[in-house]
Amino acid sequence: MQLKSPALRALLRPLALLLLCAVALQLYFVLRIALMTLIAPQSTTFQRSEVWRLLVEKQRIEWSQQWVDDERLSANLKRAVIASEDAGFAEHSGIEWDAIEKAWDKNVRNETRAQRIAAAAPQSKAARRPPKVIGGSTISQQLAKNLFLSGERTLARKTQELVLTFALETLLTKRRILEIYLNSVEWGEGLFGAHAAARHYFRTDPSRLDTYAAARLAVMLPAPKRFEKNPGSGYVQGRAATIVARMPAVELP
Repeated sequence: MQLKSPALRALLRPLALLLLCAVALQLYFVLRIALMTLIAPQSTTFQRSEVWRLLVEKQRIEWSQQWVDDERLSANLKRAVIASEDAGFAEHSGIEWDAIEKAWDKNVRNETRAQRIAAAAPQSKAARRPPKVIGGSTISQQLAKNLFLSGERTLARKTQELVLTFALETLLTKRRILEIYLNSVEWGEGLFGAHAAARHYFRTDPSRLDTYAAARLAVMLPAPKRFEKNPGSGYVQGRAATIVARMPAVELP
C-alpha cells in the first residue's frame, strides 16, 4: 500500500485540480447570470466570434446593435418569436425534453439517409451536402449557448448548455430571459437584436412592429444569414402567415 499511495496521490491531485477548475467555471457562469438581473450583457460569445470572422474574412466590421428595454419591445414581436421558436416558453422550466428527443430522432434519420446517398453515389452533389441538423432548443437554451458557448456540437458542450439553461431559469425571470434574447439574437450578418432588425428590414422602431412584420422577423431566426438575402420570399411570407395565426394563443411571461 505504501508503494501505491504516492501513485494514487499523484493521480488524484490533477483530478482534484480539474474538478476545482470545473466548479470555478460554473461559479463564474452563475455570477455572470446573476449580474444580468441588473445589468444587460454587453456582448455574447457568439457575437464576439462573429466580430472575429468578419474581421478575418472581410477585413471590416459592419455592425448594428442597440439595447432596447422590455417595455419598448413590441408585444407582437414577443408573441411571434415565442410562437415560432418556443411555444411552451412561459410554462416549461427551460428544456423541452420531448422536442429534444424528436430532434434527435430526426437527425439520426437524416444522417442515415446521407450515408446511404454517399454510398450509392459518392460523387453526386447530394453526397457532398452535409445532413441537415434539426435543433430542439428552447429560447432559454439558445440564449445560454449564444451567451457563453461555442457552436460545436459535442456532448460536453450540450451538457454545459443544459447547466447554463437551468441557471438562467433559476436566477432570471422569463421576462428578463426573453428581453436579453431579443436584444442579442442574430437577424442577419452584423445585425443583432430587435432594434437593428426593425430598423434594417422595416425602417421602424421595435416598439412599432405590427403583427405581420414581427412574424416575418420571427421566421428569420433559425437561419438569418440565409433569409436576409430575400426577406420577402414566398417561404418567409407563408411561414409568417402561419405564425400570425398562432400568435393570439401565445401567453407572454
